Amino acid sequence: MGCVTRTCGLSSTDTTGFAMTYGVFQEHYFNNWELDGDRDITGVIGTTANGVMYLSMPFLFALFTRRWAHRRQLAALSGTAIACASFFLSSYSTTVWHLLVTQGITSALGCALVYSATTLSLGEWYSTGNRALAYGIVLSCKNIVGTGCPFMFRALIDACGSQTTLKVWTAIVGSTSIVAIFLIPTHPSQLSIRTTRARRIPWHFLRHRSIYFYSVAIIFQSSSYGIPQTYLSTYARDVASLSQTSGTLMLALFNAPGIVASSFFGWLSDNKRISLSTQTVSAIPPICSAISTFLFWGFTPQGGIALLIVFSATFGFFAGGYSATWGGMLKQMERESAERNEAIDPGMLYGLLNGVRGIGYASGGFAGMELLNAGTIPVNPRFGYGTSYGPLILFTGVSSLLGGWVVLWREIRRTAPRMTLPAV
Repeated sequence: MGCVTRTCGLSSTDTTGFAMTYGVFQEHYFNNWELDGDRDITGVIGTTANGVMYLSMPFLFALFTRRWAHRRQLAALSGTAIACASFFLSSYSTTVWHLLVTQGITSALGCALVYSATTLSLGEWYSTGNRALAYGIVLSCKNIVGTGCPFMFRALIDACGSQTTLKVWTAIVGSTSIVAIFLIPTHPSQLSIRTTRARRIPWHFLRHRSIYFYSVAIIFQSSSYGIPQTYLSTYARDVASLSQTSGTLMLALFNAPGIVASSFFGWLSDNKRISLSTQTVSAIPPICSAISTFLFWGFTPQGGIALLIVFSATFGFFAGGYSATWGGMLKQMERESAERNEAIDPGMLYGLLNGVRGIGYASGGFAGMELLNAGTIPVNPRFGYGTSYGPLILFTGVSSLLGGWVVLWREIRRTAPRMTLPAV
């Protein structure tokens, strides 16, 4: 089913490409302000788009996992139409709130329809083995777009302006999505549900602790992940004194390592020769992201570029590969359900994990807007910590660290020997 993986990856690029590279637009809007409204609101549009898209996924996965499985293609085509209409209308925005609605909300809902329908089919074709690797390959395609789009957006904005750029993006989203949608087949087992009575979705997994530990970890990790995507370009200009081209390069360097990381962490989650638990694998990306933030972004000197490049590459690698570890989480929760002889729906569970990621994206976006205006940390102003971005840097590192610590703490508790009191 390699064709399924590739075409699903093609569709996923359209659903996440704009949000991943929104920093280029955010920088343009901020520097060439022609809209009515608060300029700071542009900083939450990208994270709002990710938040809305992921928050809607539990509901969409629930709709299309069973009774409406045969409607997936129609839903994906409808989502494409909504997304294209939203991007096109956003090119005529005159207020910042119009941008927030079209680029941050309605386009995200359309993209979520496309992503949910196509990803469900992928999970069904790879239900027995290599599911995490399949998810990793699809997520790698997302990072390919996240690497190339900043340069495309920057060139188009400089040559034609943001309005024409959004219209070109509308055409790209429409054409590539339609091709991918018609190439992704729905699994035959789901098509047969149309003629039989659909079974209810099993919710037994809500009684297990794993879903709550992983959900909290995903919320922390996601609240930090969207901040560099949004503010790295403006940081490169304001603090590192880099040109717009260099700021765009930082964003591309942030997304590029995820091409390899997603496949690598998907492979690591599926690998049976390396004896790493699911908790350990899922803790590696956020903890390493935190270390990268504290050491490289925080200590980037004003006017310096070397450490900023190192931060973009390392944080992008580990944070960009985190979602590929979800395949291992699904397998663990499937094993727990099997041990209790309980039914479980992996598609619905995957949608729920995406939903909690949306909570993280949204909360991180609004927190970032407030933290950017919170002032500076009383440390040496020569480094990133001492600039107006200092609270943002600290929040990014702490959130990433908590995202890894939650699951690692549970693993330590699970494997630690229980102490028993000696008999008196």
